[in-house]
Amino acid sequence: MAEHSKPIEGKNYIEGEWVSSSSDDIFESRNPADTDQVLGVFPRSTEQDAKRAVEAAVKAFKNWKSLSRIKRGELFDNFAQIVKSEQEELSRLVTMECGKGINEGRADVVEGIHMVQYVFGSSRMPSGQVVASEIAEKESYMKRHPKGQVAAISPWNFPFAIPLWLLGPSLLEGNTAVFKPSEDTPLIGHKLAEYFHRAGFPPGVVNVVHGYGEEAGAPLAAHPEIDVVLFTGSYEVGSRIKQICSNYYNKMAVCEMGGKNALLILEDADMDIAVSSAVLSAFKTSGQRCVSAGRFIVHEKMADEFTEKFLEMTNRIVIGNPLREDVFMGPIINEQGLKKVEYHNEMAVKEGAEVLLKGERLGGKEYDRGFFINPFVYKMKHNHESFVLREEAFGPHVAIIPVGSVEEAIEVYNDTEYGLSMAVITEDYRKARLVEENCEYGLGYVNLPSIGAEVHLPFGGVKRSGTGMPSAATLIDAVTHRVAWTINHGTEIKMAQGLGVEI
Repeated sequence: MAEHSKPIEGKNYIEGEWVSSSSDDIFESRNPADTDQVLGVFPRSTEQDAKRAVEAAVKAFKNWKSLSRIKRGELFDNFAQIVKSEQEELSRLVTMECGKGINEGRADVVEGIHMVQYVFGSSRMPSGQVVASEIAEKESYMKRHPKGQVAAISPWNFPFAIPLWLLGPSLLEGNTAVFKPSEDTPLIGHKLAEYFHRAGFPPGVVNVVHGYGEEAGAPLAAHPEIDVVLFTGSYEVGSRIKQICSNYYNKMAVCEMGGKNALLILEDADMDIAVSSAVLSAFKTSGQRCVSAGRFIVHEKMADEFTEKFLEMTNRIVIGNPLREDVFMGPIINEQGLKKVEYHNEMAVKEGAEVLLKGERLGGKEYDRGFFINPFVYKMKHNHESFVLREEAFGPHVAIIPVGSVEEAIEVYNDTEYGLSMAVITEDYRKARLVEENCEYGLGYVNLPSIGAEVHLPFGGVKRSGTGMPSAATLIDAVTHRVAWTINHGTEIKMAQGLGVEI
């Protein structure tokens, strides 16, 4: 799709066919950098559409599960080759629909390709274990069986990669799926459906329904034949999904729900690494990553120098049309997201913050049709009662918090109900280990930003950030049952633990 071509007319993808919603209602996807540009129109799905998609997944499950794991994996190789042939065009669509810079749009697509390649490679790797028995004549195996039907509900900020984190391992292990893309990025969801179709996945194995959470997502989560709900998004929605799943004996909820992430900059930090890590952590994707840092916890001996150099680099950030190669920050995703950031900015002022950069909505020729805002940076002592130091803004909003020791830095870091991502900047390996062992997180880094996940590593959080069951490569534990299978090769029964059969 060229930058100014005709909008795409998207459809739901159910049992291998492109279909409208049962209501025939539609909604638009618009470019957040230029809201006059309609990228596509998509079906506004209902509970009836969700039910139809689940029925298709149930119907396809038996044959899909029976297919060789290697054959299932080979379909992902088909998928990867198709995407690579259209990689730059797809990257531009990602940027146009979600507003992040073109280098980030490209990275999103590359990460999706990496996930698919990981799945393809995994299909020929061992997936179980041979386990010793107490009895020499016995042979025991640990095998994995698919759970059944998976619902994948994904966010807008990584509209290509995150769905593949969820769908890739689920499908490889023999599950079938219904995928609901974010209503903010349905175009990329539509492209994913196209790629699955073109790659040769059988009808019903992957189904896609577009629409809003309450109208299409909630019915998926509540459907009795959905066995696993995979969700990435807000704590409020994830909590509701967990509540829904708790009403069913067969359901598991795997939820990743954001964080109040931080950089810990210790007194021996390399300043260049600290400043560069801070800018990347706070302002890539305009601060709209679940792993974006909203707090810089800085040793007081380093605070003045760090603040000066961080502000200098931040003031050089180029904000504008994310398709431009020189732009570092694009728009906020929508008006609601922008208002949330503005509210957090206002609350920081009310809580007594020393404002260092006053983030304001941008206007003028390049900005009038988009949701652009400047970074908001402030300095503030830690306060357990603070709203802005403990809750996620999901935008370019960051606090500099002075501390007197590594122990205080750890205490301040942990004083939030979230625990997703963090990084420590230090040249002292003992202090790095102290942080590693005592901070509450799912992803940790040393001398790096708080962003930068790779698909072969776990991705998930603790506390409000998640259920402790990370997505990406390690999702296998959530979408399969481990089963034990024991064979007696002897001619009589011998039991473990000394049990006998004498009567």
